[in-house]
Amino acid sequence: MNRKSAYAGWAVAAVLAGTVAFSSPVAAVGGATQAGSGDHWVDTWTAMPQLTEPGNMPPAPFTGTDSVFVNSTVRQTVHVTQGGDQLRLRFSNAFGGAALPITAASIALPAGGAAGVSGIQPGSSHALTFDGRPSAVVPTGSQVVSDPVGFHVPAGANLTVTMYLAQGQASTALTSHPGSRTTSYMEAGDHLDDTDLSGAATADHWYFISGVESWSGRDSAAAIVLGDSLSDGRGSTTNQNDRWPDQLAARLRRDPGTARVAVDNQAAGGNRLLNDGLGPNALSRVDRDVLAQSGVQWLLVFEGVNDIGTADATPQAQQQVTADVIAAYDQSIRRAHAQGIRVYGATLTPFGGNTGYDDPQGYREKSREAINDWIRNSGRFDAVVDFDKAARDPQNPRNILPQYDSGDHLHLNPAGYGALAAAVPDRLFLQQPLPPGFGFN
Repeated sequence: MNRKSAYAGWAVAAVLAGTVAFSSPVAAVGGATQAGSGDHWVDTWTAMPQLTEPGNMPPAPFTGTDSVFVNSTVRQTVHVTQGGDQLRLRFSNAFGGAALPITAASIALPAGGAAGVSGIQPGSSHALTFDGRPSAVVPTGSQVVSDPVGFHVPAGANLTVTMYLAQGQASTALTSHPGSRTTSYMEAGDHLDDTDLSGAATADHWYFISGVESWSGRDSAAAIVLGDSLSDGRGSTTNQNDRWPDQLAARLRRDPGTARVAVDNQAAGGNRLLNDGLGPNALSRVDRDVLAQSGVQWLLVFEGVNDIGTADATPQAQQQVTADVIAAYDQSIRRAHAQGIRVYGATLTPFGGNTGYDDPQGYREKSREAINDWIRNSGRFDAVVDFDKAARDPQNPRNILPQYDSGDHLHLNPAGYGALAAAVPDRLFLQQPLPPGFGFN
C-alpha cells in the first residue's frame, strides 16, 4: 500500500474511532502536563517568508522548468528558543505561484542534537497532522498550521522538520528564507521516515517552514526582532546559531526572571523599512510578522541602514530618507502599541569604509547620526538599545570596532553579534502591567 492510500485509510479509521481531536491540548508525553488557565501558544522560532531569488532556488533536479520539489523529501533543522511538550508548525506559501500540496510532514530530534545535519535520532520522529489528516494543501498566498503534537523539545534545542511532496509545487515562484545559515537536505523520493539522508543534495536555505509554536504557561511570551541582514546573521557561522538574537535568547534563558522569553527573528538580508527589496518592506510586514504572531509582548526594531545606504548620496535624498525612516518607526510603534506590544528601538551601527554605503561626503553618515539621535531622544520608543555604542570604534565612531568587523565594514562577526546581544538589558523582558493610556498614541 502506498503512503497516500495508507494515510487516507488511517485518517478515516481515526475519525471513526474518535481519536483525531485537538479542540484542547492533550496531556504532554507521558501525561505530565495538562492545560492550565492562561496557557497559550507562543512562537518559539520564526523565519520571515520571502520570494526565492533565482540564485537561491533548490539545486537540480529539485528545480524544474515549471515546478519544484516533485517527488522530493526536504529535511531542515531549526533552533527553538523556548521548549515545550506540545508543538505545532506553520508552513507558508506566501509567495508561491501555485498551491502547495504537502503529502506528509514530521518533526524529530536531530542526530547529536546538532543544527544542519541530515540524520535524526532513531525513535524520535512524530508525524504531523492537519485537521486530523496527514496531508495538507497550502493555498497560494496563505499558510497552514499543523495540529498540536505531543513532543518534548528542550529550550535552546534544535528541531528537525521533514516534508515529503509527492506532486511538488507546480510553480517556480517559491516561498523560502534564504538567509537560514543552516544546511537543509533534499532527496528524490519518499524518505520521510529515514533516519539519515546522507546522500542528499544540500542548500543553506529554509523552504516553506515559517514558524514553530509551543503551548506555554502564562509566564511565557515572545519578543520579535524586526530587522535586516544584521539580525538575519550575515557574518555569523553556518549551523552554529550565533546571530545576536540567538545569543540574546541563550542569555535570557540563564536568568530565572527571563527564562520563559522566546526570541523570534523576523529579519531578512537586504530588507528595508520603506521599500521592497529582498522581501517586502518592514512597514508592510508589521501585521504579518509581528501582530499576527503568537504570544508577542515585545518588538525590537533594528532596521534602517539599507534605507540610508540605497538612497542617493545627496543632501536632499538623505534628508528625505531620514524623515521617512523616522516616520516609519513612528508608524511601527503606533501599530504595535495598539495591540499592547512594547516597542524598543535599536540604534543603527556604523558602516564607515563599506564600499556600497559609505559616501566620501559623509551624507549617509549624517543620516545615520540623525536617526540615532531621534531613536535615543525622541521618547517614542518604550526603551532604547544602543547597538551603535556597543559596536563602534571609540577612536573612529564612523567605523565598527576592527575585532567585530566581518570584513565588509558593515556586518559583524560572531563576537560583534555577541556584543550586540550583551547590550540588550534583561529588564526589558520582565513581564509588567502596561501603564495607563498605553497605546493611545
